Amino acid sequence: MRIETNARLVSRNKRLATVMFFVSMAVLIGGFFLITATQGVAAQAEDSGSFLASSLLSTLVLPASLICTIFSVRLTNLWLRQPRPEEAIKEGLKGISKKSTLYNYYHFPARHVLISPQGVFAIVTRFQEGKFSVEGDKWKTAGGALTAVTRFFRQDHIANPTHDALRAAEHVQKLLDSKMPGIHVQPLIIFVDPRAQIEAVNPQVPVLYADERKEPNLRDYLREISDRQAKLTEEQVANAKAKKKPGKPAEEVNGGALDAEAVAEAFDDATAEVLAK
Repeated sequence: MRIETNARLVSRNKRLATVMFFVSMAVLIGGFFLITATQGVAAQAEDSGSFLASSLLSTLVLPASLICTIFSVRLTNLWLRQPRPEEAIKEGLKGISKKSTLYNYYHFPARHVLISPQGVFAIVTRFQEGKFSVEGDKWKTAGGALTAVTRFFRQDHIANPTHDALRAAEHVQKLLDSKMPGIHVQPLIIFVDPRAQIEAVNPQVPVLYADERKEPNLRDYLREISDRQAKLTEEQVANAKAKKKPGKPAEEVNGGALDAEAVAEAFDDATAEVLAK
């Protein structure tokens, strides 16, 4: 399997996440000492103007600290947190066709795109652990108000993976339509943390695990598609033989598998055009 990762973008965002961590810590610690020193001076001066200045400083520093911290945590979750989505997907794809190609971080909102004989898939991932449920396109997170507040500060709220996956598939569909019309792009949702517990009832978009030890997982999902394609091919061969007329060759049967290499070449061209803009 060929893997194409936007290493430059990954490296840049990892550095940014690391820098923002230290910036947020500096703002928090520096703000704390600055406010403490200002309040001490104001108390000694017993001046209403000094107290007003101290209160104003607190009003400015605390929100700035919170914003920096939330931004830092968000970047850390996306670019530093383990397991890395691209690595988890790669492990989950072990054993699939060598004609497959996995693209990472070239297109947003489609962070991951898989082109394989089984089809073209726009993948969105979730790193969260915990209990989640989905019915159709409606997602719920287990826990009450305290859990919601905790997830806000940890920046690991799940949002709506279904809507994200559909947007990602639409984006990839437009790219391929410009180069190779007629290819259907399928959305997928993949949880990379095996500790996640998902209860899915007729999900609009397939919800899978990257870890092969969990069910349902990405590898088994693709194998099921391969089995259906093989069955379709057998039926087509049988039908072609039944329709064969004496003295004439049988109809050519291509089966249900996608020409992954040709589609990947078209997608490479579309990606190059996007990067050149």
